[in-house]
Formats: sequence, C-alpha cells, structure tokens
Amino acid sequence: MDLSMTELLKTILLGVVEGLTEWLPISSTGHMILVDEFIKLNVSKQFMDMFLIVIQLGAILAVVVLNFERLNPFSPWKNKLQRQNTFKLWLKVIIACIPAAAVGIPLNDWMEEHLMTTPVVAAMLILYGVLFIVVEHFNRYRIPRCRDVDHLDYKTALIIGLFQVLALVPGTSRSGATILGGILFGASRVAATEFTFFLAIPVMFGASLIKLLKFGFDYSTNELIVLAVGMITAFIVSVISIKFLLMYIKKNDFTAFGWYRIVLGIIVLGYLFFIGDPILNG
Repeated sequence: MDLSMTELLKTILLGVVEGLTEWLPISSTGHMILVDEFIKLNVSKQFMDMFLIVIQLGAILAVVVLNFERLNPFSPWKNKLQRQNTFKLWLKVIIACIPAAAVGIPLNDWMEEHLMTTPVVAAMLILYGVLFIVVEHFNRYRIPRCRDVDHLDYKTALIIGLFQVLALVPGTSRSGATILGGILFGASRVAATEFTFFLAIPVMFGASLIKLLKFGFDYSTNELIVLAVGMITAFIVSVISIKFLLMYIKKNDFTAFGWYRIVLGIIVLGYLFFIGDPILNG
C-alpha cells in the first residue's frame, strides 16, 4: 500500500471512532463497519478485516493502564485482603468469558461471513437502543444489590458473560449487552460498567490474537505503520472515553445512548434503502 497523508488521516479517524465507541454502549464494531462503508483504506480486504479487530488492542491497553494497580494482584502496595480481592476479580472475569469463548471461537468464521453486514448492524443498533430505554425505565426505582465490582458474585458474573454472547452479533455492542445484563441482575451502573471494562481485556486480546494468527505476520512497513497509528489513536481516545463514561453514569442513565442508537440505526436503514442496498431491496 502507498502511505500518503490521506491514508494516515483515515487511519487516525478510524482510531478515533474505535476509541470513542469501544467503551460507550453503542457498538464499536458496528460503527467501524459503517465508517468503512465511506472511508476506505488503501489496503487489502484481508488486512482491513484484521485491522478492524486488532485496533482494539489500543483501546484495551487504556483499561490496563488506567486500572493497572487495581488489576495487579502482585502489587507491593496491596495488603493480603486486597490481593485476594484482585484474584477473585480475575476469577470472575474468567468465568464470564467462558460462554463467549465457547460460542464465538467455533462460529467465528460463519458470523464474519453472514453477520458482518450494514443491515445487521442497523437492526441491532435499533433493537438494543429500544432495550436500553426499556431497561432503564424498568430499573428507575430499583435499588441495586451490588454497588461495586468487589461485591459482584460469581453467579452474576456468569450471567453477564452469557449476555456477552449476544454481542457476537455486530451492532449489538459488547459493553452494551454486558451492562444491560449486569443492571437487569442487580448490579449498579458503575459496577456493571467497570466489570464490562475488565471483561474486555481477555475477550479482546483473544479476538485480536485469532485475527493476527489468521492473517499471519507478513506485513509491509506501511501496514505496520497504519496498524500502529490506529492502535495509538484508539488508546489515547479510549482513555478519554473511559473517564467520561464513568463520570457520566454517576449522574445519568443510559437512555440517551438508547435514543442515539435508534436514530443512527434508522438513518443507516434509510440510507441503504434509498441508495439501493441489494439486501434490503433484492
């Protein structure tokens, strides 16, 4: 590929979109697919398929950096109880990852072939937008039984992991599905959101590793630069997104994100209808 300033600007924009949407419950994969409809990098399809997943490593690094002390069970600054709580947190994360791994690994190729489409993304944006509004209305007067991640029990962690399976469909939002699951089963918005962040670490590392192994390690210099720029941009923007979301949910619910999803989904469906998408009009 030719590495021009235009290609670098496109890469930066994709990194910004990834960093903004990975942590907000609006579907990063869905937005990346939609953006890819209009902003085409001058790369092979195989590289682009890998890029759209591996760029998430930059986003996940933001979670690790921001929570390194909390996630590190071997920190010399922790007492025995704090170390035990950290090990328990990782055990909850592992338990929650099992359902998505059991379903996602064997069905990965099939889902990429049949579900990585703009109409599917639009439909899921609308569906889960409605669900967010309904759940928040239902949850308005409930008192959460779990207000922080340390008090999240293993059963609830597994249930949240089951909801993560829903996010294998593009446009659903991994963070959106798991946050919804957490809220429905008694976690506060803050607890559900933080656990979603931690749950993303092994899930996204695993998905990226699979993509890297499929693509191989035969990169041109320009491809490596594009990958690095995308991940660095996603990391910087993710730090901002994570801090914003944790501040936002202390005083607000997720209804606004639900309406955003519905409006965006309708716009996308309208665009596809009038442009003449073969799936919608064929």
